Parts: sequence; structure tokens; C-alpha cells
Amino acid sequence: MNQNHIPMTLNDKLIQIQTRFKSKKSRFNSFGKYYFRSAEDILEATKPFLKELGVTVTIHEELITAEPMPMLRTVASLNDNENAITAEAIVGVDLNQKGMQVPQQFGSASSYGKKYALGNLFLIDDTQDSDATNNHGKSKPAMASIDKAKDYIKSGGTIDAIKQKYNLTKDQEQQLKTLNG
Repeated sequence: MNQNHIPMTLNDKLIQIQTRFKSKKSRFNSFGKYYFRSAEDILEATKPFLKELGVTVTIHEELITAEPMPMLRTVASLNDNENAITAEAIVGVDLNQKGMQVPQQFGSASSYGKKYALGNLFLIDDTQDSDATNNHGKSKPAMASIDKAKDYIKSGGTIDAIKQKYNLTKDQEQQLKTLNG
């Protein structure tokens, strides 16, 4: 063995993953009309690094409060048997989502939290590419349904993301801002 060989630190291993990470955006958001990565896509893309770098990825979730709405903390960890580097995401569980049973509401929040904790850990930029947001000289349409926009905000979406796609009236924007707190 080369005497000058210095073992990689966990930070070095994380840098390798962060700079070499590739994952397809295999899921489609019908509200925003764009493709995105799921937590499962991210985990699948990290698997080749696990054995190569001698690391594991774990995810821990916990309910941190129930009032006024349930909140989940999701912690994603990169471990090498000696050290761990973590990143977290905190998401609310919208118990008023129409068409979903309570387990689905928690599952949706759980998936969202995992995706963003992993994204924070691996520095994954999940914004749309410039071509997806470029309207090629066409004006943005007026937003048709404030209810869909409210649901999007409640599930963690941003007003800015809506404004990139739609023209909002001042009244619509104010309604959405009240949801952001």
C-alpha cells in the first residue's frame, strides 16, 4: 500500500456524491407541468456510491408537533461507521387535503420531507431548467384556480414558483401570502 495514501474523510465522500450525483426527473407534476425527482429516484441514484465509498444513507422521521397541524421532521444521514453528516427538512401534514385519507396525507408529507432532506444533504437543485421556465416570448396565462394554488402552497410550494408560470392578480397573491404566514 502506498504510504502517501490518505483515506477519504466522510466530507470528501459527500463531496464525491454531491459532484457526481445524477438522477432523472421521472415524476410529473400535473399542476406545475414539470418533471421532478422523487425520494425513491434520489435513493436509487445514490446506491452506486454506497459500496464504492463505504457509506450508508439513512432516513429518520419523527412527528415533532400535532398542533395546530402535524409537523414531521425528516433527517437524512450519510454515515461511514465513524461519523455522520445530516440534513433535515420539516414539513406540515395537511389534514384538509381533499380526496386523501389520513394515511395518504401523512405519506405525502413523508415523501416530501424525505425528498427535501435528501436534496439538502446531496445539494440537489430541483428547480426547473431554464428552458422549462422560458415562455419563449409568450405571456403567462392567468391562473384559473386559486384552490389548486392554495393546495400547492399548503404542500410546500412557493408563490414564486406559481408566479413563474401564471400571472396572479394582487388579490390572488394576497390570498396565497396569507397561507405562507
